[in-house]
Amino acid sequence: MNNHFILTPYFLDEPVSGLLSIAKSDWELNEPTLTGEDKQQRMTLIHQPLATAVSNTIQSGKRPVSIAGDCCTTIGVVAGLQQTGINPTLIWFDAHGDFNTWETTPSKFLGGMPLAMLVGKGEMTMMNGVQANPLPENQVILTDGRDLDPGEKVLVDESNVLHVTDPVKLLEMPLPDGPLYIHFDADILDPADAPAMNYPAPGGPSPKVMQQVFEHLAKSGQVAAISVSAWNPEMEGNGRSQTLILDLLKTLYQ
Repeated sequence: MNNHFILTPYFLDEPVSGLLSIAKSDWELNEPTLTGEDKQQRMTLIHQPLATAVSNTIQSGKRPVSIAGDCCTTIGVVAGLQQTGINPTLIWFDAHGDFNTWETTPSKFLGGMPLAMLVGKGEMTMMNGVQANPLPENQVILTDGRDLDPGEKVLVDESNVLHVTDPVKLLEMPLPDGPLYIHFDADILDPADAPAMNYPAPGGPSPKVMQQVFEHLAKSGQVAAISVSAWNPEMEGNGRSQTLILDLLKTLYQ
């Protein structure tokens, strides 16, 4: 399948100009002008054109590959998939759960909430902003999620989200039927291998393991969309992290 790359050089509502250097001439740049003071409204101005880009990509017969600075952009990807009638199973690779709500989060960080938002829990402003419908919890697989806040862990455990703590287990499980949306937060990798992460969490899977898992998913022929939450291009180890992450991404879309 032909792929279409969409680069969103933002971390939440803050520009990340260092990501622009990876863009190739045929990539689509999602870099809207942001107005207003409300963070979620500003982020919605990012997610709306991303949803349109994803929808247009699918309608053109290509697969969207979204690269952005944070996981909240998955809201735009899901909205774009839904606009074309695709109801995917979401496989979410992340060191964290991103399953916090305002009631459970110790940090009040929006970037720790998008997976909860995607299943209809907690803050819904950005989901409503792109007219996205919550995904059924039993169509979500949280993979790794080794670093959960206490209240967040309770939410995950009490949900119908399947929490696969070791990515290798995906090699042994039957994949769900139908289209898959793969989200790859680069911080799932061990910081010894990919150090340029805003929120590093020791104990991650090796690049070899991730390559095996991504090859397995790619061979299924079911991957309808891919997204990546990138490294921090301003941090030490940026070059090594970028090379590894883009190589792993290539395993998913080739």
